[in-house]
Amino acid sequence: MASNDWFEKDFYKTLGVSKDVSEADLKKTYRKLARKYHPDSNPGDTAAEAKFKEISEAYTVLSDKAQREEYDQIRAMGSGARFQAPGGGSSAAGGGFEDVFSMFNRGGRGQQQADFDDIFSMFNRGGGGFGGQAGFRQGPQKGADVTARTTLDFATAVKGETITLQGEDGKPFKVKIPAGVQDGQKIRLRGRGRPSTSGGENGDIVVSVTVRKHPVFTRDGLNLRVTVPVTFTEAALGATIEVPTLGGDPVKLKVAAGTPSGRVLRVKGRGVQSSKGTGDLLAEVQIVVPSHLDAAAKEALEKFAEAEPKENPRADLLAKAR
Repeated sequence: MASNDWFEKDFYKTLGVSKDVSEADLKKTYRKLARKYHPDSNPGDTAAEAKFKEISEAYTVLSDKAQREEYDQIRAMGSGARFQAPGGGSSAAGGGFEDVFSMFNRGGRGQQQADFDDIFSMFNRGGGGFGGQAGFRQGPQKGADVTARTTLDFATAVKGETITLQGEDGKPFKVKIPAGVQDGQKIRLRGRGRPSTSGGENGDIVVSVTVRKHPVFTRDGLNLRVTVPVTFTEAALGATIEVPTLGGDPVKLKVAAGTPSGRVLRVKGRGVQSSKGTGDLLAEVQIVVPSHLDAAAKEALEKFAEAEPKENPRADLLAKAR
């Protein structure tokens, strides 16, 4: 259900998309922004981390059809149309009530009755209308949402799991973590929040997720990335190497002769497996240089240096820099 701050937040503007954006374009835009502002790509950058959380919240709402429809309806009403329960800081006689009238563009006396009827039906008035005691009578209000936080291991976030958290009343409750949950994402448990004081539905529990970094793997959408060291001779002559997988046995990959450092080798279907699809494992080759050479190895390299093609690998770089 709606969050109180939806009135102030323009999720479409946050993602830089139009209000009629398709699901495919929305997902494409979100992935691009997520890669740009992900904390792993911007270590120590608090502004990027805050931006990442903003776009994650926006995508969470807009990618859910029901939440997006509700958000659009609330935004269409405008912030002036927000009414609070008695004691909440606003009353029917305040500026918010007047803003609702202006939203319906009422004109002279002849239009007032129709406008009033529209307003009453919009808020599901239960009768009574304007009276000496309460003024504008509201329908049942939803209970307050409850927020919770959890920190997950990288593997748990990728694979998904049901975990137990402690509620604000001290009682434990279970949360199903979907496979592929992202750092900064929110999980909403509908109807699990505080009860309504006016006979409405219960509020929700909103769980904010933090994902710990993995020492080997990183996320790239549904793909997993890993940097794989190879020796100079393996890269130059070609080799078959072992590459780790998350929570499984290593897989063997063929490194072609002449593979440069930075080339990415792909293992199909060994990334994140979620309801939104299955990613791949992307292994980036990194050529390592030995830090110590014995006399025989040094002599062999010197002979290779004499025999290798006399090509300057920086020639193209220098030419472009002129």
